[in-house]
Amino acid sequence: MRITQIQIKNFRILQNSIMDFDRDICLLLGRNNTGKTSFMVLIEKFLKNGDFDFNDFSINLRSKLFAFDEKTDVNELAIQLIMTLEYDGSDNLCHLSEFILDLDPECKTVNLLFECSIKKDKLLEGIKNIGTVPVAKFVTNHIKDYLQKKVYTFSSTDDLKTENRYKLIEKEFKDVEKLIDFEIIHAKRSVSSSEEKNGAKVLSKLTTDYYNQSTINAQDKFEEINALISKMDEDLGKSYEKFFNNFLANAKEFLSMSNLKVVSNLKAKEIVNDSSEVVYGDLTQRLPEHLNGLGHMNILFLLLSIEIKKEAFKANNKDIKLLLIEEPEAHTHPQIQYIFAQKIESILKEIPNMQTIISTHSPHIVSNHPFENIRYMSLKKSDDGDNIEIKNFYSELSQKYVGEEKEFSFLTQYLSVQSSELFFADKAIFIEGISEGILIDYFANQYDIKMKMEEAKKKEADAEYKSNYIPLSAQNITVIQVGANAKAFRHFIEFLHIPTLIITDIDTVYRKNGTKKATYPACQVLDAECCNTSNATIKYYYAAPEFIYGCSAHAIWLENIKNHSQKCISEFVKVSYQSEENGYYPRSFEDAFINVNLAALKKYQDQLLGLKNDDEIDVNNNIYDLTQKIIDKKSDFASSLLYIAYTDKNVEWTTPKYIQEGLEWLQTR
Repeated sequence: MRITQIQIKNFRILQNSIMDFDRDICLLLGRNNTGKTSFMVLIEKFLKNGDFDFNDFSINLRSKLFAFDEKTDVNELAIQLIMTLEYDGSDNLCHLSEFILDLDPECKTVNLLFECSIKKDKLLEGIKNIGTVPVAKFVTNHIKDYLQKKVYTFSSTDDLKTENRYKLIEKEFKDVEKLIDFEIIHAKRSVSSSEEKNGAKVLSKLTTDYYNQSTINAQDKFEEINALISKMDEDLGKSYEKFFNNFLANAKEFLSMSNLKVVSNLKAKEIVNDSSEVVYGDLTQRLPEHLNGLGHMNILFLLLSIEIKKEAFKANNKDIKLLLIEEPEAHTHPQIQYIFAQKIESILKEIPNMQTIISTHSPHIVSNHPFENIRYMSLKKSDDGDNIEIKNFYSELSQKYVGEEKEFSFLTQYLSVQSSELFFADKAIFIEGISEGILIDYFANQYDIKMKMEEAKKKEADAEYKSNYIPLSAQNITVIQVGANAKAFRHFIEFLHIPTLIITDIDTVYRKNGTKKATYPACQVLDAECCNTSNATIKYYYAAPEFIYGCSAHAIWLENIKNHSQKCISEFVKVSYQSEENGYYPRSFEDAFINVNLAALKKYQDQLLGLKNDDEIDVNNNIYDLTQKIIDKKSDFASSLLYIAYTDKNVEWTTPKYIQEGLEWLQTR
C-alpha cells in the first residue's frame, strides 16, 4: 500500500500542483520560491493538525476573497490536499476499508481529500456586522476564525465539482491517523553553535528522548536497572529520615500531619531522563557536544532524528508511512552532504514500505541519487495566475529526447557526476574551450566594472536616475565546461527554462581534395575557399542544412552564420562565436584575444606561457598566421594571462567582442 500521487490546490503559490509518487524516495528540487517548503507545510497542516490563515490562500484567489458575498462558491476557494492511494491483494485492508468506495475487485485505488474551507454563512454574518471596517481588511485579519478542516473519500475527480460534491463521503481525521503515519524533519532545526544558547545540550536531550521512546513498550528493559535501584531506595530512605527531620517536625506542628514522610522512590526512567550526554574525544580529552562544529552538530541531529522517526514508524506499524525531510544539507559542508546522499537510501529502506520526500538545494545530494527520483518544481505564468508545476524529471525529459537517445544518456551521466548545479541555477554559461573556461570569470568581472561605470555616469548626469543593473557576480549563474557536447543540453535547458550562453568557436574549414577522399582542414573565416564549419554546436543550434559541397542552400546558411543573421532554434540559448573586430574576423578564441590585445601581449611577452618559441610577437603579422605560429599550449597561455591580470594592476585585457555581447545578452535575461 502506498501513496502514488499528491495534488495541492489553492495553497500559497501552489495553485494546482501535482506530484507523482512512484518512488520510495523523491527529491523535491527547484529554485528559490518555487514552493518546496509550502508543499511540505501543507501536508503537515493536515496530517499534524496545523492551523490556516489568510496568507495560506493563493494570491490568485484574493480578489474573490475580498469580494466575498452570497454568490461566492466556497468550493473554488478551498485549500485542498488530494492523495491517491494504491493497494494490492497482499495488503491488510482493515484501516483502508473505511475509505474504499468502489467494490470492484479490479479497482485498487482510493482517493482522499483533505480540505480547509470557509464557513460561508458564518463569514457572511461576520461581514454584515463589520460596520465601517473595509471588507478586505476584515477578511485579511479574521478569515482564520471562519475556516474548517475536513477529510473526505471520493471516487472520481468529477466528484470535486460543486454540483457533484454530494458524492463526497466525509470521514474522521482519527480514521486517517490509523491509516497514515506521518513525520517531518524541518530545515530549521534546534541545533546551535557553541556560542549560542549557553551551549544547550540539544543532542544529549535527543539521545535521552530516543532511549526513552524506544523503551515505552518494553518495561522489561529496565528490570536490571531497577534491581540495583531498589537497594539504593533502602539506603536513601534512612538518610532522608534524618535529613528531613526538621521539615517533618514542622509539618506535624503546623498541619497536624503526623503521617507525612519523605521516602526514596527512584525509577530507572527517572534516572535515565536527561542523564545521557553526547560528547566527543576520549576520557582525557573529552569535550561536550556544543563545542563540536555546527555542520557536524546538524548532521548528527538529523541522523538521530531519522532514527527516532524510524522507531516511531516501527512501533506504530501503520499501513502508509510518509517521512518528509526538509533541506538536509543545512549548515553542512559538501563532503558531509555527499556522504549523506550515499547513505540515506539504505538507512530509510530499513523500514518496509516507507515513502520519503526530501527537499534540497544541494547538487551533492542530487548527483548521488538516480534521476528517476527527481521531482522538479518550476514556475509557470499564465493569464489565470502563476502556478508551480511539479515535473517528473526523468520521464518527462526522456520524451523530449526521443530520437536523441545517445545525447540523453550522455546528459544523465554527465549531470550525475558534474553539473547538478543546473537544477538550481537561474542562468548558465557553457564553455566549449579550455582557454575561455579559465578566463570567463575575469571577463565577467570586467563586464561588471564597465557597466557600473556607465551606471555611475548616468547617475552623475541625472540625480533622479535609478539603476536597475544587477551585476553578473550577484546573479545565480552556473558555469560548466561542456567540451563539444553543448547540443546534448538543449532539451534540458528548455525543460528548466534556463537562459544559457554557449561560448564556442566558428571553426571554419575548406575542402582539400586528396587522392582517396576530400578532407576539410581549418581556414580563415573570410578565406575564399571557406565552405563549412566543423563546429557541431553551431550546426545544431542554427539548424544547418545537410552539407553537400557546392550546395547553394548550405552556402547561404554559412553566410548567415558569418554575419550572425541565422536564428537559433531555442529561445533559451545564445551561441556566442567570433565576429569581425578591428578589421579582422577571428576563427578561434586565441585568434580573437590576440586581435584585440596585440600591443599588450607584445609588452608582456616574457611573462606569457604556452608559446611555441621565443620569436617576438610581430604586430605587423597576419593575426591568423601569428596565432598558429606562437600558441602551443592553450591552457598555459590562458593561465598566464589570468596571472598577469591579477598580479599587475596596470594590465587590463580587452574582452573579445563576441564574448562581451554574449555576457550582455545573459545579463539582460
